[in-house]
Parts: sequence; structure tokens; C-alpha cells
Amino acid sequence: MKYPKLFEPLAIGSAVFRNRIFASPQGYYNVAKDNLPSLDEIAYYERKARGGFASVTVGDCIVEDSTGTHYPFLIRMEDRSTLPGLAAIADGVSRHGAVASAELSHAGMYARFVKYPDGSVYGADSMKNANAQRDTTQGGNLYGPVYIENGKYGEVLEMPEEMILRIIDKFGAAAAWAKTCGFGMVTVHGGHGWLLSQFMSPTVNTRTDRWGGSFENRMRLPLAVIESIRKNVGRNFPIEYRFSGSEASEVGYDIDYGVKFAEAIDGKVDIIHVSAGDHEDDRSIVVTHPSMFMEDGINVKYAAEIKRRVKTPVATVGALTDPEMMEDIIASSKADIVELGRQSLADPDFPLKARTGREDDINKCMRCNTCFEYTGSIRSLRCAINPEIGFERDAQIPRPISERKRVLVAGGGIAGMQAALTASKRGHEVILCEKTDKLGGILRCEANVPFKKHLHEYLDRQAARIAQTAIDLRLNTEVTPELAKSLKPDVIFAALGAVPYIPPIPGIDGANVIEATELYASPEKAGAKVIVIGGGLVGIELSVYLNSLGKTVTIIEALPNLVTDDAGMHLLAHDEAVRAPGITILRETTVTEITPSGVICKNDNGELTVSADTVVIAVGQTPLRSAAFALYDCAPEVYQIGDSVTPSRIVTATSQAYTIARDI
Repeated sequence: MKYPKLFEPLAIGSAVFRNRIFASPQGYYNVAKDNLPSLDEIAYYERKARGGFASVTVGDCIVEDSTGTHYPFLIRMEDRSTLPGLAAIADGVSRHGAVASAELSHAGMYARFVKYPDGSVYGADSMKNANAQRDTTQGGNLYGPVYIENGKYGEVLEMPEEMILRIIDKFGAAAAWAKTCGFGMVTVHGGHGWLLSQFMSPTVNTRTDRWGGSFENRMRLPLAVIESIRKNVGRNFPIEYRFSGSEASEVGYDIDYGVKFAEAIDGKVDIIHVSAGDHEDDRSIVVTHPSMFMEDGINVKYAAEIKRRVKTPVATVGALTDPEMMEDIIASSKADIVELGRQSLADPDFPLKARTGREDDINKCMRCNTCFEYTGSIRSLRCAINPEIGFERDAQIPRPISERKRVLVAGGGIAGMQAALTASKRGHEVILCEKTDKLGGILRCEANVPFKKHLHEYLDRQAARIAQTAIDLRLNTEVTPELAKSLKPDVIFAALGAVPYIPPIPGIDGANVIEATELYASPEKAGAKVIVIGGGLVGIELSVYLNSLGKTVTIIEALPNLVTDDAGMHLLAHDEAVRAPGITILRETTVTEITPSGVICKNDNGELTVSADTVVIAVGQTPLRSAAFALYDCAPEVYQIGDSVTPSRIVTATSQAYTIARDI
């Protein structure tokens, strides 16, 4: 076996883990109004178990509804009506040979939603409204280790001892409920800034009673929670404890304190799961969920340091995509277990592929954070390179074709390759034409960008998959109406892409002006000082790349903020990346002229001149709609997909191509 350590079984208590690859805790927020697990949620977790993960963890199981909920749509472990749904998840995971785990959590002072005694829920976010006030007479308060007059979500009251004792009991009861529902393990969420980490924090917990102050007192709550759970589930039921080995921030604790904490719980839990960062700190959360701008396995160092000091099996998590790296982590005793979050979305079959020698066919997570974006915007997961995510139930339903059709795919970019692969897999005859000499489309220009290496690997992987099929690939072939008609297709996918938009700015034809995709491909054409016109996704990431090459970059954006389609995690990652020395941003600034020495622009302060050796145009793409429209009558069925419709994200192109190809 190529990865013997990675696939060595592990027995802990009553559980047997078939390998060392766990699916780390992930919440599922596309729930009904009653917050009960849905059929889609069951299929989501079950899909990971089918792919070979040793353990699959259901994230965000709240132990106490009234004080501990950070979103209104999380699983409430106090709610006994969750039994059928949770039992179905546990059964769906365990019957495929994996261990189902429930992550037990309490948000503490970050509980955005609190419940009144009458059962109504009050969202702390609404306090942003100056006219809204929390009705403290009803008991709708935020509680944490200490009083905070102006916490992130409002006033925080010091948690009284009777409440602390009640929450300890709630953790134990939640663990017992998970066991009753059929789960084979529980994962205690003691990291990322939630309640247990608030109490263990030397910065936050400055109480003077037995629950704070000294290290021993700060440890009292986490240890009491562990003891409560153990009493409720028994000696042989595995307990995993998840915490931040370092909070990776200027105000948080470091790895030395993380080691001290791990030593305190050593032998009292069965797995020490070492993460990093603080979920409520914008600059730390991009360490918790490493961005594409960070190296692979960046948080392994925290687990490795703790592994040297404890006897309990240690798990590591964060930016892990390569089975060879994972094998080395375990073989070199940096950790005993690797946990995959976003990678389990990019390829739920990761363990099975790695075990059976198909590692070259693994979709490696690009850390583009499309998953976070969709979770935040529509409460449903999506993955840029795996169109099944969010549609697991539908993807499991076979779609036999009624008749074999001849399918012509015009364009070999993201959308075209996915359409060709899906149509071919379903049994259609597929001809794929690409006008250049290489598949991959416009994104091939980013091949040399270090933080885009997984994107380039994905393009190569899609091209390799096409080469392994019966698809008739024709490179250096532009699809014209004449060619299309001569091939007599039953179906045409017009995936012709887009071209860079060149705005009508005086001086744009100057020798010092270059378009972004051209500069991506040939960065040596840039001088020492660069102006990037356009603060969208292309402009931001090109600026970060050029800055990494030693260039001084000024981004000029006409709108008040840098504009991307990103939300949440990836937006934070971009914000952090452009903080780098050597990158300047001019917002609400319009370029009126490009000169041989830079640009002339204007904003509310009047006209200003910015000097540079090179001026880059990064203001968007123009879809090749007319070329796609010309094919409308060349086959009985014609579908326009990808950027030729509207330039958008990889996830849009992939999902659209996959879905329509499944329809034909």
C-alpha cells in the first residue's frame, strides 16, 4: 500500500476507525423552520462515509438552546424531536463503515441568538438598530466568563455559578443524547473562541472566583465538561476534544499555552484535535480556515508540538489536500489523525481514491471558500469544483439516457470540460473543440501563480480525465456555424467564454499598458511600480501576486470598496492579503487618463497623478455572446453555458455544465 500509515486502522474504546482520515466538523444550515435534520442533510453526511472517511462529524450541535446558540438554524440537542433525524444521520454514516460523531458546542458571549423563558428567540444582531433594546426582564442576556460592557454582540453578563453548573450538565446530557441517537463518538468544541475557549483564555477569563484567574481555575470548566460527558457515556465511548493549539493573533494565546492546555486534558479524552485561531477575530479566522494565500498544512506545526508532549492520539486539521503529505505527517509522528473539512467537499471520495492508487484523480480543494460564501448567503453548501455538493440526493439518482446523442461542446474551458465529461459519462458521443492548443480556457494564464497551484492542478486533472475517455478532442479547432452544421450534432454546448473588457480611457493604447491576463502569463513584463485599474477579484489577486514578486502596486477602484463576488471567509482572506506592505488602495477614484509615466485620476479630493512603470487593465470580461448566438440553429438542442452567458465564478460554470449535461 502506498500510504500504509494513513490507512492503518485505529481502535479507541468501542470504536474502530478504518483509517486515519476524518471528516472534520461541518455544520449543515439548509434546514427547515423547525431545525430538524432533513433528507438532504442526511445525504450530505452519508456521502462522506461512502467515500471512505473513518469518521464523519456533524458540526454545531448546541448543548443549551437558551444561552448558547450562535445561529438560529442549528441542531438543538435539548430538543428530543431531533431523534429520528439524528438517528438517520448516525445510521447513514455508520452503515457505510464510518464512525458518526456529534460536535457539542456552546457559543458563550458570542451567542447571537438567545431564547426567552417564553420560548421566543431574540437575535443579538438586531441590537445594531439604535431603536432596539434587549428585554433583560425576560432573561434574554448574553453570558460569558466576565462582564463586558460592549461585546461584539452587545452587553455580556458574567455567567453565575449556577448557570455554569447547569451548562456542564447540559454537555453531559447532549453527549448521552448523541449516544442514544446512534453516534459512536462526540467531539467537544473547545476552540475557536466559543464558550470553553473563553473560559480557558488567560486574556478573556479574568474572574476572581474558582472559575477563573489561575490556570487551574481556568481549566475547571473544560475539565468538568469532560467529566460530565464521561459519566454520561461511559469509559469506552470515545471523546474527541477540539481546541485551538494557538489563537494565532496578537491578543490571543500562543502554542506554549496550547501545549499546557493539552497536557491538562491528556488521558482524560481519547483524541486531542488541534485546530487554530479564533472564529470571532477576522484576522485570526483565516488561520482557522487557511486561505489560498497560505501554504498547505500550515497548522500542522501546532499539532506536532502538542504531539511531542502528550500520550493521547492527536489530530491535525487545516489546508490538507495531498495524501503524500498526510502520510508523512503520521509517519513522522506530527499527528496520529488528519481531519479534512473543505477537502471533504472538493472530493468526498478522497480516502477511497488514495487507498486504491487513484490519487491523481483526487479533486484537491483550491481554498477559494465558495463553500463558505454559499453557506453564508443561502445557507446551502456548494463547491467550485464538485457540482454534486448541495445536491447529494439528486446526484445519487441514476440518469439513464433514453437515446445516445451526438454532443458538440464548443470551448474547452471550465464549463466546456465539465459538460463534455458529464455527457460522456452518461453514454453520449461527445466531440470537444477548443480553438487553442490546450484545454483550460482563460484561467490557464494563472499557471505560475503559487497560490493558484490547486486551480492549475484541477485544470490538468480535468484535461487528463478527458484524455482517458472516448471524447473526440479537437484542439486548435474553432467552432463556426459551418463546422457545427457539418458535424450534424444533436446537442451543442456553446461554452465559448469571454474576453477582457478594455475601457475607453485616453492613453490605453500606450506601450506601458497591459491587460491583466497577459501580465499573469508574463509577469516579467511588469516594471517595479505597477498600477492596477480595477479592484475586483482579478485585480486583487494579480496585485497580491505582483507584490510577492517584489513589485510595488497601487490598486485604483472607482467604487467605495474593493468589489468581488466573494463573501465571508474569502473576502476576509483578500482583505488580509492586500494589507501586505507594498500594496496601496485608492477607493472611489476614477482614472481619467493614462500617461507614459502613470495615470491621472480624480476623486473627492480632486485630481491626482499616480506614477508607475506599468499600468494594468483589470476591469472585467465581455462574454462572447454573439459567437454563441451564431450557433443557435446548428442543432436541435443548443445550450449556452459558462462565461459566454455572463462572466462569473467557477462554481457557476461547473454547476451549470454538469446539470444540463445530466438533463440531455
